[in-house]
Amino acid sequence: MKYNPIKKILILVTILAVPGFLYYLLQEKGKNRYKPLAIYGSKEVASTFHSVRGKQIPDTIYHIVDDFKLLNQKADTTTWKNYKGRVIVLNLFYSNDRPFGVDFANKAMEGFSKVYEKNDMIHFIGLSIDPQRDQPAVLAEYAKKINAVAGKWDLLTGDSTQVYQLIRKGLLLDALKTTDNGLTKFAYGNMFVLLDSQHRIRGYYEATNQEALSKLDDEIKVLVAEELRNIKDGR
Repeated sequence: MKYNPIKKILILVTILAVPGFLYYLLQEKGKNRYKPLAIYGSKEVASTFHSVRGKQIPDTIYHIVDDFKLLNQKADTTTWKNYKGRVIVLNLFYSNDRPFGVDFANKAMEGFSKVYEKNDMIHFIGLSIDPQRDQPAVLAEYAKKINAVAGKWDLLTGDSTQVYQLIRKGLLLDALKTTDNGLTKFAYGNMFVLLDSQHRIRGYYEATNQEALSKLDDEIKVLVAEELRNIKDGR
């Protein structure tokens, strides 16, 4: 067979060029090409604009969870300032006579807190729907049982009116306290709520559904990537 040096050179150039071309595609064409998470709640078009690739795009005003002033299991006053720049995973709970769903959710939250223990961007909140009983001293004992470390996984309580307003108007969840034959019962949305650093709701996940919890784990990572990208872009 006749030796063809030109053909050999072309093959060599192709072999050398392919990795560089693939790297270019990944860096330029595939850069940050993930599907952004939804933003839940009401929204309206603002009178301000932002620029995207030279185009002026109207800003959108999204529903945000208003600030609060509650106490954690160490009786420390807690507001949104404690979670500045943080991604939050939140669930509702109560510590007394708990049904299966409460224990399952808190066990899942314990697992998440361990997985993201060293990630300072992610914090966890358990909001008591029985604030009259779940005072800080009660929550301190309960925190020991579920390994909730204050500052990373805060169990919050406070004024009942504020708590229920936060649940219904802020988190857009339902929670109802009833009495049946002298026994107090609670009906509530047993969900995990994912919140971004701007206090916007980015996802709801059934607390007793393993598939939903796996989705939450994935979407925590997506949201962290979004937050880091926004920091880099100066947003």
